[in-house]
Amino acid sequence: MKLKDEINKRRTFGIVSHPDAGKTTLTEKLLLFGGAIQEAGAVKSNKVKKGATSDFMEIERQRGISVATSVLAFEYKDIKINILDTPGHKDFAEDTFRTLTAVDSVIVVIDVAKGVEEQTEKLVEVCRMRNIPMIVFINKLDREGKDAFDLLDEIEQKLNLTVTPLSYPIGMGYDFKGIYNIWEQNVNLFTGDPRKDIEDTVEISDLNTPELDELIGSDSANDLREELELAQGVYPKFDQQAYKEGRLQPVFFGSALNNFGVRELLDCFISIAPAPLPKESEERTVKPTEEKFTGFVFKIHANMDPKHRDRLAFVKIVSGKFERNVPYLHVRHNKKLRFSSPNAFFAEKKEIVDVSYPGDIVGLHDTGNFKIGDTLTEGEEIHYRGIPNFSPEHFRYINNADPMKSKQLEKGIDQLMDEGVAQLFRLELNNRKIIGTVGALQYEVIQYRLEHEYGAKCTYENLNVHKACWIEPEDEKSDGFQDFKRVKAKFLAKDKRGQLVFLADSQFSLQMTQQKYKTIKFHFTSEF
Repeated sequence: MKLKDEINKRRTFGIVSHPDAGKTTLTEKLLLFGGAIQEAGAVKSNKVKKGATSDFMEIERQRGISVATSVLAFEYKDIKINILDTPGHKDFAEDTFRTLTAVDSVIVVIDVAKGVEEQTEKLVEVCRMRNIPMIVFINKLDREGKDAFDLLDEIEQKLNLTVTPLSYPIGMGYDFKGIYNIWEQNVNLFTGDPRKDIEDTVEISDLNTPELDELIGSDSANDLREELELAQGVYPKFDQQAYKEGRLQPVFFGSALNNFGVRELLDCFISIAPAPLPKESEERTVKPTEEKFTGFVFKIHANMDPKHRDRLAFVKIVSGKFERNVPYLHVRHNKKLRFSSPNAFFAEKKEIVDVSYPGDIVGLHDTGNFKIGDTLTEGEEIHYRGIPNFSPEHFRYINNADPMKSKQLEKGIDQLMDEGVAQLFRLELNNRKIIGTVGALQYEVIQYRLEHEYGAKCTYENLNVHKACWIEPEDEKSDGFQDFKRVKAKFLAKDKRGQLVFLADSQFSLQMTQQKYKTIKFHFTSEF
């Protein structure tokens, strides 16, 4: 019985959006409600000395962006909430795609002035493919922005979602007066002072009451009545089952920076969001209520503490309970490992935990045993799928800038690639190392981290590659495949797992090669 109760108490979700829509700020405010931090830091302002709790890499502080996915946990109204705050910057999309394999639901943050941006479209598409339940939070209402109806339309059209507003703004920007909470039927007035009591709401179940006119003025009250009547006519009623199946998305309005509209979002979230869900593995579907423990590594982060050069593997627990000092099977290595100090997270603070339940994220100290996608079980051979490598879009040779430090460079590259920061290819011809990334900003991050964490300097050299394709021949001994290997020798490389990769230098040469060698399959992701 205990296991079931623990599972029902858990909610694990990710926050996704375009950069600068206010993801990290929203995460901070949610923590504030959990009583986890006393004063939330904004990512932008330089006047405030306190940086955001969830951004702890030096480069994140310099740029005001989140680079690594951080894991945070807090309790609110007896519910244990695990948040995965993902990087919004498109150069770090891979990290975000991976994180989506570890969450049960998602909150999508949208900027009221910019509306739906391209990065949001990509991420929502991944959520739709997996039918992940989504709640939309429209942020920055204290600034001038688009009309509420225009925004809702845009979300429906661009993101292909079916929305229903559960709160509604009263005015916007300079005339922003507050929010009418449709879900709880009350009005929350905006004072512009985030320190004032956030709980200060006035219950109004009947919109025609004169009390509403006294609160917000009769013009605003009449506008609100008209708009709500229209909204309730146009949008479907909220239906929890449809939301859980990914067919209906509730929308909330607010301003995370001013701590406004966040409590409404959180209260509704804990009552409608799904507890930890079953997960597909290659062998079977695994249910969280099963007695035996299973979990998978969805992220590896090296050097969280620069003084200790430690590596942490983040494991999402899928079923059973994970206990400290109990040996578990590492399926890929087929050997038993025990963990004496599994960590639970709270941004920079880590606590050692004795028992963790499905939905929780545990950090395990790693000496190089883990790769992304590895499974831990009590003995059963299970492989969780859904963490592919995508074909990178930028390619550069990486060279050692300091011959005395070649060992450090080798180690640094190795560990950063295990983390999944980028992909490493070695040319078959001369063994030169090529780094492939999704975005150009990754190269800066790699260079910065190699120098500051491993004491190694590197330089890059441009390389003209259009796409990397993973090669799957029908028959390795066939003449066609041998011919392909001979003719294309200088374009062939191996990835970290030793799979053969063809680096096509242009779209044209890729098409010609595909036409010429019909028995070879060319894949754009490594999972086949």
